[in-house]
Amino acid sequence: MQKNLGRGDRGARAVGVAGLLAGSVFSPLPLGLRVPALGLLAAYLLYTVLSGSCLGYALLGKSTCSAPGRR
Repeated sequence: MQKNLGRGDRGARAVGVAGLLAGSVFSPLPLGLRVPALGLLAAYLLYTVLSGSCLGYALLGKSTCSAPGRR
């Protein structure tokens, strides 16, 4: 998949990953609910940060990547 995330977007998502992981550990929700819900969302966001591409952006035709030759 083509990269479609810029540096700022990736940085914001990385902060979101840290917040979601902290929430999955310290949230007062039951363990069986918080780990799958928050942990899976954090895992997807971590994947987008590391790969530089987002499936949602690709489906919408959006790109925040400023590299030449990108959308």
